[in-house]
Amino acid sequence: MSNVCAVFGGSRGIGKAVAKLLVQSGYKVAVISRNLDAVKAATEEIGGHLALSCDIASEQDVQRTFQEIVKNVGNVNYLVNAAGINRDALLLRTKTEDILSQLSINLIGPMYTCKAALRGMIQQQDGAIVNIGSIVGHKGNAGQSVYSASKEGLVGFSKSLAKEVARKNVRVNVVAPGFIHTDMTSDLEETHVNRNIPLGRFGEVDDVAQAVAFLLRSPYITGQVLVVDGGLQLQM
Repeated sequence: MSNVCAVFGGSRGIGKAVAKLLVQSGYKVAVISRNLDAVKAATEEIGGHLALSCDIASEQDVQRTFQEIVKNVGNVNYLVNAAGINRDALLLRTKTEDILSQLSINLIGPMYTCKAALRGMIQQQDGAIVNIGSIVGHKGNAGQSVYSASKEGLVGFSKSLAKEVARKNVRVNVVAPGFIHTDMTSDLEETHVNRNIPLGRFGEVDDVAQAVAFLLRSPYITGQVLVVDGGLQLQM
C-alpha cells in the first residue's frame, strides 16, 4: 500500500502539526484548507507534497479535491479530518447561520471527505481515517452546545462507519483533544484552566499529532476514541 495522506484543515493548528509529523514520517501528504494562500505557505514550510484549497462543506468541492490528489500524488490511503470551527454562545443567543456553519464544517464536511476517500480505500482493501473530535463533545460545556453536538456527532458517525468498513480492512478512529494551544483556545485564562487539568498544563499540537499518527499506523484498532486531554476528563 502507498502512503498518501490527505489532511483537511492542515494549514494551521492541529492539522498543520499532523501534516508536519506525517511528512517527517515518510508519508506523501496533501495539505488541504479553505484558504489557498495559507495552505500554500504551510505546505512549503513543512515540506508537504501538495497544497489544495477546498470548502469542506461542499461535496462537489471535496470530490474535486480528491481527484486532484489522485492525479498529482496517488490514491489516498490515509485521511485526517482536522478542519473545524467554533462559535461559542449560549444557545438562545446563537445565530442560525452559526448553528449551520458549525454542523456543516465539523460534522457534514468529514462525512463528505470520508465518503470520497472510502472508494479508493475499499478498492485497495486497506486504509485508515482519523477524525478530530473534542472532549467537549463527550462531556458538554455551557456555551458550546452546538459545537459539542457537532463533535459528539462525529464520534457516532465514526463508530458506525468503522463497523461498515471493517471487513474491507479500513479503520476509522477519533482523537478527542482537551485544551490545546491553538487559535481556538488563545482567549482562555490558562492559569485558571490548568488547575482542573491533572497534568497541570495545556497540551501542544504535537501531543495531538502523535496520537493521530499512532492511530493511522495501528492495524488492529478501529472504532475507538483516543482522548488527549492531560487527564481533564477525570475532573469533569
